[in-house]
Amino acid sequence: MVTVSDTKVTWLTQDAYDRLKQELDHYIELRPVIAAKINDSREEGDLKENGGYHAAREEQGQHEARIRHLQELLRSAKVGEPPANDGSAGPGKVLTVRYDGDDVDENFLLATREEGTEGDLDVYSPESPLGKALLGAKEGETREYELPNGSIQKVTLVKAVPYTGK
Repeated sequence: MVTVSDTKVTWLTQDAYDRLKQELDHYIELRPVIAAKINDSREEGDLKENGGYHAAREEQGQHEARIRHLQELLRSAKVGEPPANDGSAGPGKVLTVRYDGDDVDENFLLATREEGTEGDLDVYSPESPLGKALLGAKEGETREYELPNGSIQKVTLVKAVPYTGK
Protein backbone atom coordinates (compact mmCIF):
# COMPACT_ATOMS: atom_id res chain seq x y z
CA MET A 1 0.00 0.00 0.00
CA VAL A 2 1.30 3.46 -0.90
CA THR A 3 1.28 5.95 1.95
CA VAL A 4 1.95 9.67 2.04
CA SER A 5 5.40 9.14 3.55
CA ASP A 6 6.13 6.59 0.85
CA THR A 7 6.12 8.88 -2.22
CA LYS A 8 9.32 7.38 -3.68
CA VAL A 9 7.36 4.18 -4.34
CA THR A 10 5.68 4.18 -7.73
CA TRP A 11 2.31 2.51 -8.01
CA LEU A 12 1.89 0.88 -11.43
CA THR A 13 -0.93 -1.03 -13.01
CA GLN A 14 0.07 -4.45 -14.33
CA ASP A 15 -0.24 -3.08 -17.89
CA ALA A 16 2.10 -0.17 -17.17
CA TYR A 17 4.60 -2.48 -15.44
CA ASP A 18 4.54 -4.88 -18.41
CA ARG A 19 4.95 -2.01 -20.90
CA LEU A 20 7.94 -0.58 -18.99
CA LYS A 21 9.51 -4.03 -18.59
CA GLN A 22 9.17 -4.57 -22.34
CA GLU A 23 10.83 -1.19 -22.98
CA LEU A 24 13.69 -2.13 -20.61
CA ASP A 25 14.17 -5.47 -22.39
CA HIS A 26 14.23 -3.68 -25.75
CA TYR A 27 16.96 -1.26 -24.61
CA ILE A 28 19.02 -4.11 -23.19
CA GLU A 29 18.72 -5.98 -26.51
CA LEU A 30 20.03 -2.85 -28.30
CA ARG A 31 23.28 -2.78 -26.31
CA PRO A 32 25.23 -5.00 -28.76
CA VAL A 33 23.89 -3.05 -31.76
CA ILE A 34 25.08 0.25 -30.33
CA ALA A 35 28.42 -1.24 -29.30
CA ALA A 36 28.87 -2.45 -32.88
CA LYS A 37 28.07 1.05 -34.21
CA ILE A 38 30.71 2.53 -31.90
CA ASN A 39 33.24 -0.09 -33.01
CA ASP A 40 32.52 0.48 -36.71
CA SER A 41 32.79 4.25 -36.30
CA ARG A 42 36.01 3.94 -34.29
CA GLU A 43 37.62 2.05 -37.18
CA GLU A 44 36.88 4.93 -39.56
CA GLY A 45 39.87 6.89 -38.27
CA ASP A 46 40.48 10.08 -36.28
CA LEU A 47 38.03 10.13 -33.37
CA LYS A 48 38.24 13.92 -32.93
CA GLU A 49 36.47 14.55 -36.23
CA ASN A 50 34.39 11.38 -36.39
CA GLY A 51 30.74 12.48 -36.15
CA GLY A 52 29.41 8.93 -36.41
CA TYR A 53 31.50 7.84 -33.44
CA HIS A 54 30.36 10.74 -31.26
CA ALA A 55 26.71 10.23 -32.26
CA ALA A 56 26.91 6.52 -31.40
CA ARG A 57 28.51 7.31 -28.01
CA GLU A 58 25.78 9.88 -27.30
CA GLU A 59 23.11 7.33 -28.23
CA GLN A 60 24.75 4.77 -25.94
CA GLY A 61 24.74 7.27 -23.06
CA GLN A 62 21.05 8.02 -23.53
CA HIS A 63 20.14 4.33 -23.70
CA GLU A 64 22.15 3.48 -20.59
CA ALA A 65 20.54 6.35 -18.67
CA ARG A 66 17.07 5.10 -19.67
CA ILE A 67 18.02 1.54 -18.68
CA ARG A 68 19.14 2.71 -15.22
CA HIS A 69 15.97 4.78 -14.79
CA LEU A 70 13.69 1.90 -15.80
CA GLN A 71 15.55 -0.59 -13.59
CA GLU A 72 15.19 1.67 -10.55
CA LEU A 73 11.57 2.45 -11.33
CA LEU A 74 10.61 -1.21 -11.74
CA ARG A 75 12.62 -2.22 -8.66
CA SER A 76 10.66 0.18 -6.42
CA ALA A 77 7.26 -0.25 -8.09
CA LYS A 78 4.17 -1.57 -6.39
CA VAL A 79 2.26 -3.50 -9.01
CA GLY A 80 -1.45 -4.06 -9.06
CA GLU A 81 -1.99 -2.77 -5.54
CA PRO A 82 -4.30 0.19 -5.92
CA PRO A 83 -4.27 2.61 -3.04
CA ALA A 84 -7.19 2.57 -0.62
CA ASN A 85 -10.39 4.25 -1.73
CA ASP A 86 -10.44 6.45 1.36
CA GLY A 87 -11.05 9.87 -0.19
CA SER A 88 -7.53 11.14 0.45
CA ALA A 89 -4.99 12.35 -2.10
CA GLY A 90 -1.97 10.15 -2.74
CA PRO A 91 0.09 8.52 -5.49
CA GLY A 92 -1.98 6.30 -7.77
CA LYS A 93 -5.16 8.35 -7.33
CA VAL A 94 -7.22 10.29 -9.83
CA LEU A 95 -7.84 13.67 -8.23
CA THR A 96 -10.62 16.09 -9.03
CA VAL A 97 -9.70 19.59 -7.88
CA ARG A 98 -11.11 23.08 -8.09
CA TYR A 99 -8.81 26.09 -8.06
CA ASP A 100 -9.83 29.12 -6.00
CA GLY A 101 -11.67 31.61 -8.22
CA ASP A 102 -12.46 28.96 -10.85
CA ASP A 103 -15.77 27.16 -11.27
CA VAL A 104 -14.51 24.29 -13.44
CA ASP A 105 -13.09 21.08 -11.95
CA GLU A 106 -9.85 19.55 -13.23
CA ASN A 107 -9.05 15.82 -13.17
CA PHE A 108 -5.54 14.38 -13.19
CA LEU A 109 -3.59 11.36 -12.07
CA LEU A 110 -1.16 11.87 -9.19
CA ALA A 111 1.67 9.55 -10.25
CA THR A 112 4.85 9.33 -12.30
CA ARG A 113 4.85 10.08 -16.01
CA GLU A 114 5.49 6.42 -16.77
CA GLU A 115 2.20 5.36 -15.23
CA GLY A 116 0.06 7.72 -17.26
CA THR A 117 1.71 7.79 -20.67
CA GLU A 118 -1.39 6.36 -22.34
CA GLY A 119 -4.80 8.00 -22.41
CA ASP A 120 -6.14 11.51 -22.07
CA LEU A 121 -5.63 11.95 -18.33
CA ASP A 122 -2.96 14.50 -17.37
CA VAL A 123 -0.33 13.24 -14.93
CA TYR A 124 1.05 15.36 -12.09
CA SER A 125 4.01 14.18 -10.07
CA PRO A 126 3.68 13.84 -6.29
CA GLU A 127 6.95 15.84 -6.25
CA SER A 128 5.40 18.82 -8.11
CA PRO A 129 4.30 21.85 -6.06
CA LEU A 130 0.63 20.94 -6.61
CA GLY A 131 1.27 17.26 -5.86
CA LYS A 132 3.14 18.05 -2.65
CA ALA A 133 0.38 20.42 -1.53
CA LEU A 134 -2.35 17.83 -2.08
CA LEU A 135 -0.62 14.77 -0.59
CA GLY A 136 -2.73 13.55 2.32
CA ALA A 137 -5.56 16.02 1.70
CA LYS A 138 -9.08 14.73 2.33
CA GLU A 139 -12.03 15.39 0.02
CA GLY A 140 -13.35 18.90 0.67
CA GLU A 141 -10.03 20.12 2.12
CA THR A 142 -8.38 23.26 0.70
CA ARG A 143 -4.61 23.53 0.43
CA GLU A 144 -2.20 26.19 -0.85
CA TYR A 145 0.91 26.03 -3.00
CA GLU A 146 3.30 28.51 -4.58
CA LEU A 147 3.10 29.22 -8.31
CA PRO A 148 6.27 29.83 -10.38
CA ASN A 149 5.57 33.58 -10.32
CA GLY A 150 5.64 33.53 -6.48
CA SER A 151 1.92 33.99 -5.89
CA ILE A 152 -0.07 31.56 -3.76
CA GLN A 153 -2.79 29.37 -5.33
CA LYS A 154 -5.56 27.76 -3.29
CA VAL A 155 -6.90 24.43 -4.48
CA THR A 156 -9.72 22.30 -3.07
CA LEU A 157 -9.71 18.51 -3.36
CA VAL A 158 -13.17 17.62 -4.66
CA LYS A 159 -12.66 13.90 -5.10
CA ALA A 160 -9.87 11.29 -4.88
CA VAL A 161 -10.32 7.77 -6.28
CA PRO A 162 -7.82 4.98 -7.09
CA TYR A 163 -6.57 4.91 -10.67
CA THR A 164 -7.80 1.84 -12.53
CA GLY A 165 -5.64 2.25 -15.63
CA LYS A 166 -8.58 3.08 -17.89
